Amino acid sequence: MIRKLLVSILPALLAACATQSPTVSEKPQPDVTPAKVAQLIWQPLAWSAFAEWQGFDLSAGGQALRTSCKAMARKPGWRDACEGLASVAVNDDAALRQYLRQYFRPYRLISGDGSESGLVTGYYEPMLQGSRKRSQRAAYPVYAVPDDLLVVELAELYPELKGMRLRGRLEGRKVVPYYSRADIDSGKAAFSGKVLAWVEDPVELFFLQIQGSGRVRLPDGSFLRVGYADQNGYPYKAIGKVLIERGELPASKVSMQSIQGWARDNPDKLQDLLNSNPSYVFFRELPASNDGPPGAQGLPLTAGGSIAVDPKFLPLGTPVLLASSMPASATPLNRLVLAQDTGGAIRGPLRADFFWGFGAEAGKQAGAMKQSGRMWALWPVGLEPPSGVGNGG
Repeated sequence: MIRKLLVSILPALLAACATQSPTVSEKPQPDVTPAKVAQLIWQPLAWSAFAEWQGFDLSAGGQALRTSCKAMARKPGWRDACEGLASVAVNDDAALRQYLRQYFRPYRLISGDGSESGLVTGYYEPMLQGSRKRSQRAAYPVYAVPDDLLVVELAELYPELKGMRLRGRLEGRKVVPYYSRADIDSGKAAFSGKVLAWVEDPVELFFLQIQGSGRVRLPDGSFLRVGYADQNGYPYKAIGKVLIERGELPASKVSMQSIQGWARDNPDKLQDLLNSNPSYVFFRELPASNDGPPGAQGLPLTAGGSIAVDPKFLPLGTPVLLASSMPASATPLNRLVLAQDTGGAIRGPLRADFFWGFGAEAGKQAGAMKQSGRMWALWPVGLEPPSGVGNGG
């Protein structure tokens, strides 16, 4: 019965299919033509022919790799590499380089269209001001997952749709799309979600949803930590791109900071702009900790050592040598990083979102980051490169 029901509603709900947490940087995203980027080519290299990697900073990535091994050590082919790391001090550059050469093989990553460069943006964990109780000042809700949100794992019915799911709600016996951002924010819909906290700034709340995790400072000085739990099923749409299309901001000036500035200068236009992105994120309360927020591996992210990727092309847990540049700068940013997270706008074979950490300075860097970058994957010696993730294998 449910299979027949899904066949009838699939066309209407497919546009509302979402698979990942929307940890993204709010900037215009490039158009991606599937036919041109249908694969990611893993080109094997010998360490002796890869002198470039000697200039990479390994420290943060080494710590991220140690964290990632809590999950990866259980996967076939990874145990030896993870056990070998246990005796290596990740702040010992020489020892870490020797370890990588012994346990991993480098692969140059090339897009199916022959390109070796992709887009690198940044994200971070923000701090918002708020309260557990609603007040005139703290009036904007951070919602938990509503009880009536229906999630259908399509792979259980259609194996070829692995990793895809549909969100909706029941209206009588009919499954319909879930409430959009406009529905939820207007208060006109029958939406009734549990509120985790109330925050003071609607713009910061919107960017909390984009980043996927954050902290809310409470009146007594303590803070509440929240992380992505689910979303309403609508595709993410970048409001930066909307501002460009409407002639409100030039493309060259769009960043998280410029969008925030526009919002505060145009309060009467703000809700209409936010509604142009129908996607809405729901959160869960996380234990208070000074560790990074949990990524898609379920493990804490490392500032400067973790990236979000498209897992259709690059498996989570993959160590990556990333060659890019500092935000709005030509200063090199060459790091060992770990693919530990995903994002609603992180799509394509050579796409990375660099995690800058927590707080205002991290937000400043993340908001300005829109660089090009090259990537080399490191894969355990003796383990075949992944197949079925866009590499044509």
